Amino acid sequence: MLRQDVRYAFRSLVKNPGFTAIAVACLALGIGVNATIFSVVDGVMLRPYPYPDAHQIVVLNSTNEREGIRRASISYGDFKDFRDNATTIQQLAAFQMRSLTVSDGRGEPERYVGELVSWTLFHLLGTQPVIGRNFEAKDDRPGADPVVLLSDDLWRQRYQRDPSIVGRAINVNGTAHTVIGVMPPRFAFPENHKLWVPIAAYTDAQPRDIRGSQVFARLEPGVTPEQAVTELQAIAGRLAQAYPTENRDWSVTSRPLSEWMLPDDVELVILAMMGAVTLVLLIACANVANLLLARASIRQREISIRAALGAGRWRIVRQLLTESIFIGILSAPLGIGVAWLGLRLLDSAMPVDQVPYFIHWSLDGRALAYTITIAVLTGIIFGLVPALQAVRGDLQSSLKEGGRGNAGGSKAWLRSSLVVVEVALSLVLLVGASLFIRSFLNLQKTDVGFSTAPLMTMRFYLPGTAYEADDAKARRVDDIVQRVESLPGVQAAFASNWVAMGGGGGGGRAIVEGQAVEPGQEPGLTFVGVTPHMRQTLDVALVAGRDMSVTEGATRTPVALINQEMATRLWPGVDPIGRRFRLTGRELPDWFTVIGIVADFRHRQGDNADPQGPAAYVPYPFQPTLNTGLTIRVAAGEPTHITAAVREQLRAADPTLPLFEIQSAEELRQLSYWQFSLFGRMFGTFGFIALLLASIGVYGVLSYSVSQRVQEIGVRMALGAGRGDVLRLIVGHGVRLAAVGVALGLVGAWGVTRLIGTLLYNVTPTDPLSFGGVALFLTLTAVLASYVPARRAMAVDPIVALRND
Repeated sequence: MLRQDVRYAFRSLVKNPGFTAIAVACLALGIGVNATIFSVVDGVMLRPYPYPDAHQIVVLNSTNEREGIRRASISYGDFKDFRDNATTIQQLAAFQMRSLTVSDGRGEPERYVGELVSWTLFHLLGTQPVIGRNFEAKDDRPGADPVVLLSDDLWRQRYQRDPSIVGRAINVNGTAHTVIGVMPPRFAFPENHKLWVPIAAYTDAQPRDIRGSQVFARLEPGVTPEQAVTELQAIAGRLAQAYPTENRDWSVTSRPLSEWMLPDDVELVILAMMGAVTLVLLIACANVANLLLARASIRQREISIRAALGAGRWRIVRQLLTESIFIGILSAPLGIGVAWLGLRLLDSAMPVDQVPYFIHWSLDGRALAYTITIAVLTGIIFGLVPALQAVRGDLQSSLKEGGRGNAGGSKAWLRSSLVVVEVALSLVLLVGASLFIRSFLNLQKTDVGFSTAPLMTMRFYLPGTAYEADDAKARRVDDIVQRVESLPGVQAAFASNWVAMGGGGGGGRAIVEGQAVEPGQEPGLTFVGVTPHMRQTLDVALVAGRDMSVTEGATRTPVALINQEMATRLWPGVDPIGRRFRLTGRELPDWFTVIGIVADFRHRQGDNADPQGPAAYVPYPFQPTLNTGLTIRVAAGEPTHITAAVREQLRAADPTLPLFEIQSAEELRQLSYWQFSLFGRMFGTFGFIALLLASIGVYGVLSYSVSQRVQEIGVRMALGAGRGDVLRLIVGHGVRLAAVGVALGLVGAWGVTRLIGTLLYNVTPTDPLSFGGVALFLTLTAVLASYVPARRAMAVDPIVALRND
């Protein structure tokens, strides 16, 4: 009997190709966008992390309640004490990000994003090299022979998968390191890193108040995170007593590995996208249900005849449901095609290396199974109500009336209700899309305080023992800046531990001379070391005082330029020129004299980049870094053309220095808010699909209504109604449906958008412009969708209509 139902459903759909094509196309759009986002959800949230017993791994963070710090990193000294004294923890591992430069006679030196790791890390993660060996305790101690593990990606790109690389020495940051192994393909812990070296040689001598290590802990079997944290907090209490200067008020807490690998804001975005495509699918289902309702009315006589021949109501419902499910199954292949295209577009919109290595999405077996399941379920969902509606009432009466009598009534009400639902859901989607697009536009229009168009940025790295001393770093950097500024077409340039629009710089708390502040309550500030000509390169105005001289900028002269925000906050109502401040802590005890105030400008821009707070700019020798940024102002033309000349000057200064992250400041500015561009495009696409489907729904219902009311319209026109009256009648019906849908949608959008408030930039979740504009736009769309059926109604000949009655 099932075979008979399938054959009949197939014949029925083939006989009505127009209906079948529209239904399949609507459903394929809904299924396709759902399959796209499910692939993302599956790759990011549902698949287990690639580590055995990942639920036993927790992430540790330092906390300081007095200073309001809840998730700081951990000092290497504290890590060692936790490792040596904790009994509830099976393994403890620490790691820090580090720029690592490889030079080995194979082309130019190249800088990679690497990681300093304790020897226990890969053992804790349960990951072994595919060739060679893992780190061992003997490798991770001061004075040990330097060793390195390579990623599969680096091994393929630089060494062409040469297995003999294991056991050979390569130069990493100016020191020969023996390659001991190659990690598995796609492994790039913690995100997209290329090589790993033992941490002890770099951090063993770090003071405890430098909290720069991320720490993982694998718990002993049967131990809960709460038990482990209780023990670690007891150890932290003893450390606070043993090291009161560095550890006073510092404790420790933990969180699950999943929370570290998938931050709350990322999870919220993914859930918002899944919610959006679910709305699209519901709108598609409502559209197809409306088509089936209209088709059931046309087939009422056929259904009545089948009932008269002995078919029971359940038998008829089953046949109609078979047709609905058949439509869903026919939509699945097209939906898979839409999903394939969607994933390709999503991949192309993602900047390189922005997706961590452990996250990947594809149309694999799980996604295909989901797509087919959704196709069948939607077939049941959109087909059940029309099928039940088709067998309601007295089928014998329908047979006597020739199928005309059941055209209106409850079915007309149900079709109108489905259109109202479509409009409401479309409004929710379009309001969300509008908010994301407005956030993106707000970021684009944000004034950063200087023009990014003529600026080129890049970084270089100072590897090896030759640059261990701060003076050596400062001399080399000063030499490079002078070489760059001498290039034709360069107006000005400066080096810093910060890059224009690329972030960086340091931070700290300021002690202001003559102002008594409780320890821990000192005002925070951004602290940046710059060579001379920062202001000229950025073309930032000097508000008061004087600029930094060339001599001051190249030496440890304790002077500082500050921004207006720092002047206002630290010296309210007082001229700060000539006044002094210093940073808390022991690293920079110098008192800096304020010599000038520069206009406020942003160091970076992005989703959480508030206007720049207090900032001080001091001579570069106070903040010399191995990883140094160059910002160059080009006189004319595209700033990228200066890259080759800068590379030559760098090679002339020191051929071992790698040049990397070469981007214009405008590229960096746009890259800083790529997420909003992506959100805007995705939600805009979902909103457009929803709007298209809702428009089709309004048009379909009104078209069907006109076809069923031909006689009524003829009577009205015969009694004197003009074409304008008919136009108002039909369009008014469409506007009423849209108005109810808009009202319900506004209520729904008000609730839903409050959930995504943290993802928005400079726009409120209840933004009146978005709500009002979308409501008006949807209403106008409904008017346009109503106009074509209204024009057809106006063309009705009263005589012909009455003759056919």
